[in-house]
Amino acid sequence: MAADAKSRSAAYVERMKRRAIWPYVREYWFDVLIVAGAIAGAIEIAVGRNSRDAPDLPLALSMAVEAGLTLILLGRRRFPFAAPAGMLVAGTALSFVDGRLIPYSFAGFIAAIAAAFLLGSLADRRQAFIGLAITFAALVVIVGNDPERSAGDFIFIPLVFGIAWLTGYGLTRRLEQAHAAEGRARRLELEREAEAAAAVAEERARIARELHDVVGHAVSVMTVQASGVRRLLNPDQDREREALMIVEQTGREALAEMRRLVGVLRRPEEAPALAPQPSLQHLDRLVEQAREAGLPVEVQIEGDAKELPAGLDLTAYRLVQEALTNAVKHAQATSAAVLVRYEDGAVELEVVDDGRGASDGSSESGGHGLVGMRERVSVYGGELEAGPRPEGGFALKARLPIA
Repeated sequence: MAADAKSRSAAYVERMKRRAIWPYVREYWFDVLIVAGAIAGAIEIAVGRNSRDAPDLPLALSMAVEAGLTLILLGRRRFPFAAPAGMLVAGTALSFVDGRLIPYSFAGFIAAIAAAFLLGSLADRRQAFIGLAITFAALVVIVGNDPERSAGDFIFIPLVFGIAWLTGYGLTRRLEQAHAAEGRARRLELEREAEAAAAVAEERARIARELHDVVGHAVSVMTVQASGVRRLLNPDQDREREALMIVEQTGREALAEMRRLVGVLRRPEEAPALAPQPSLQHLDRLVEQAREAGLPVEVQIEGDAKELPAGLDLTAYRLVQEALTNAVKHAQATSAAVLVRYEDGAVELEVVDDGRGASDGSSESGGHGLVGMRERVSVYGGELEAGPRPEGGFALKARLPIA
């Protein structure tokens, strides 16, 4: 047990070390290669100091110059254009002092290719093309000053450096496109979230306005009934008269407060609904409108129809209305079926069509029909399922508790 615990502890420490080191590896791996290339170039000159094509400069100076040229690339973070371009310009100038100094080292050749790659990967395209011109000009001069040059060097070497520059240029452009696409996707996601939030707020305001009309009608009836009963009382029924006056006054105050509160939710062009809110009793009218729009609709009622609370009845009607509107305008359906099932303590609704089964619940309210339906169902603690059917088309099922 102790050995296992010690082993797990050691493994945990090792993982922490890797996690601590990995960010530095990702950040500075190229710098490590630059330093390694500078050391390799200096060693290469030291090892081949007695060869026939070795540089003519003193050994120490040749090693220092070779390493220094490569180390210029370490400044690429602060000077992304000046560092690689400066390396090539400095190498061009030194080629006039010793024509073999720059072409001799293979490590220096790789460092120069890296400089061309860095110039091609510049985000500023103007600087990138200026860097390409500097690269080709430097190559022409350096190859021209090399006493061991051949005619093919004027073709092969610029070709290699051109490929390196194009690689950097292409990768940078691809990264720019990827970042731009990621930014667009992020903006679209934020816009969709904002639109969904606005749709929820709008639907909640609409529900509140409709419930105000429903409740306001009920309170108005109560107030009128209380006033009528009060006028029928005998002169000696003072206590009853006072109680009914309190009911009447409270009802009027409640109506006034409701109008003031819900008035904030109404648009300037809207006015309180004077007609009664629709209910499942108006289902035939709704189905007839769908048929007139060219959508054959079958209606089936199961169970004994019950008188539903006004708000719940309105919600059931709106669910069927939204589903049929979606089938007519957006799903391109050729037929639909509506089922209303009355059960003990609940009413179930089912609307199916044979359309293309759009899963976004688009509607004339701006593409957030399902959002609105879920908000309505949640008010009464109901359940809602909506989505494409396996056999094709779209189905909406809702269960609204009556209690």
